[in-house]
Amino acid sequence: MKQFLDREFLLDTETARTLFHTFAEQQPIFDYHNHLSPRDIALHRTFRDLTELWLEGDHYKWRAMRACGVDEACITGNASPREKFQAWAKVLPKLAGSPLYHWTHLELQRCFGIGEPLNEGSAARIWEQTTDLLHSGGFDAVSLLENMRVHTLCTTDDPADTLEWHKQIAADPSIRFRVCPSFRPDRYLADPAGEASRTLCTRYQTADLDTALIKALDSFCQTGCLVSDHAFVDFSYDRDERLAARMRVLGRAYAARGVVMQLHLGAVRNVSPRLYERLGADAGGDSVGHTTDPSALGAFFADLERADALPRTILYNLNPADNPVLSTMAVNFAPRAQFGAAWWFNDHIRGIEAQLDELMETGALASSVGMLTDSRSFSSFVRHEYYRRILCRRLGRLVEEGLYPDDMQTLGGIVADVSFRNAERFFSAADRPEGAGPAG
Repeated sequence: MKQFLDREFLLDTETARTLFHTFAEQQPIFDYHNHLSPRDIALHRTFRDLTELWLEGDHYKWRAMRACGVDEACITGNASPREKFQAWAKVLPKLAGSPLYHWTHLELQRCFGIGEPLNEGSAARIWEQTTDLLHSGGFDAVSLLENMRVHTLCTTDDPADTLEWHKQIAADPSIRFRVCPSFRPDRYLADPAGEASRTLCTRYQTADLDTALIKALDSFCQTGCLVSDHAFVDFSYDRDERLAARMRVLGRAYAARGVVMQLHLGAVRNVSPRLYERLGADAGGDSVGHTTDPSALGAFFADLERADALPRTILYNLNPADNPVLSTMAVNFAPRAQFGAAWWFNDHIRGIEAQLDELMETGALASSVGMLTDSRSFSSFVRHEYYRRILCRRLGRLVEEGLYPDDMQTLGGIVADVSFRNAERFFSAADRPEGAGPAG
């Protein structure tokens, strides 16, 4: 019987262990999609306790607690921070096989040096230990990211954002990693005649939303933007000419400015009216949606390619049935397009392995830009380690099963590339024009 979460966690072959410890473990982190607060980074936010660090905005944990019958008062309600943590500690042992169980204990080990499993009985001890550490210094938002070897992270920002916190971060010599805004225009596409769109047009002194969005994008690029981000329940490019025209405008703008375009496809959001009315969006009321129409996606890319205006692009699917759809579509437009990491409800051992297998079988794993956190937590960067361990396990099994030679130089290069180097190259590519913000 293996020891829980030991040094060789998930590394079930000698080849996997060598790949991880030699080529993956010490690689920096390029986290190109997350929901961290730039304000918290700029202000070097400190955390009073694990409830603030872990439970304040993590709808993954909220969903698990609801699934186990925890009262909402102890999730998003008015229970005390200690009561909320105790509720999480009581739920956690029930989550056998969940990535939440693994991530929680990886965070305790990597951030706090605590190897004891968290449960109802150990909660008081762990609460006291971590609270003392959080108050001792060296555990603020910036320190947590530095300790996880973060090289670059891209937050998720509305086009109307002033980016004042990003500017403050860039001017702070004590923050040695790069923090870039990401351009997320979803609400303007969903409601082009709405109040937000009118306000954006007023700000940029134009009656044309496309012009306002491009001016906002230019402001983002001047502040170091590397990436845009779009989420679609249904990518209806071939059924909505208004959307199609605006996406072509934005696609061309991204390509001209060297901005990577991310497309997150297939999430059904805010399904529960009770949760949405009480808590708003991003409260854990979302589900896997239907599959993506490959004809619509292909038509969008083809229109941009014909105009020589296809930006570097990453495709993410929430419905796992879309794996071969997006993997093969990305290869059609390689090397500019990528099949992205296992996203959201796919971010677990089975989902990550399925994404790796799809890349190996219908794409090119060696070209992948690897993992991201998609998180609001400053301790969530252990997810990169989790992914790297699964990557090394999968490649190690190929060698052990005689499906690939024992060529550690080549395999080690693939691991290092996928862990960090490919992302650094992809997001800082040479097609980034002068005056568009820092590229490296």
